[in-house]
Amino acid sequence: MPEPQTSLGFAHFYAQTDAIGQALLWILVAMSVISWVLIALKGLSQMIRSRRSEQFLRLFWDARSLDEVNAEILTHGARDPFSHLTAHAINARAHHARYGAAKLSEAGSAQDFVTRTIKKVLDEENTRLENGLTTLATIGSTAPFVGLFGTVWGVYHALVAIGISGSGTLDKVAGPVGEALIMTGIGLAVAVPAVVAYNAFSRSNRVLNGKLDAFAFELLTFLSMGQALHAGARESNDSVHALRPAAQQA
Repeated sequence: MPEPQTSLGFAHFYAQTDAIGQALLWILVAMSVISWVLIALKGLSQMIRSRRSEQFLRLFWDARSLDEVNAEILTHGARDPFSHLTAHAINARAHHARYGAAKLSEAGSAQDFVTRTIKKVLDEENTRLENGLTTLATIGSTAPFVGLFGTVWGVYHALVAIGISGSGTLDKVAGPVGEALIMTGIGLAVAVPAVVAYNAFSRSNRVLNGKLDAFAFELLTFLSMGQALHAGARESNDSVHALRPAAQQA
């Protein structure tokens, strides 16, 4: 095999490309680092949030009153979406009972005020869950095009160099063009994990939002009526009380 062919590869491509090609490569590297950092952080926070949510839901459904739940939240803090929602709803009811509708934001009955508070907290939790997903989606959708741009730029310079040398044989063309395709491969390698993680986190967020909505309905019923709606039928109706741990439904 001729000596020039043995030197072909990624290092040779990086050394031969110009500032634009190198900049595109470092952009892809930065995209990869950002996406993996986001994946690690959101994955860890998701595991912690899931474990804390399960613990709080067990405590909530085993509690004898909302005062007991509130005392637990005051002791350990609201560390998950469900306890955060519960704390704000209980505080909203107590605030309206104490001060009434003193401001426009507190207008209406106590139930109206608590309902608006729950809706606000649900929106805040949804926004918090969406943090970082836009970045992952952007990286997943743009990284292949950045890599393709790097490939086109590399092929262009390779063909110019071949034209200047006056040698257009296959062994002179295949090597530089093959090297330029590295950029497309890097772009795909950056995009695939970002897209997979985005889809996984989006589905997890949808599931959590659905559970939060169902829990918010039960919580509002407790705060408004003092008991869950259809409390007597909860044991036989999963749609009414889908959040209660399986051990508590027996």
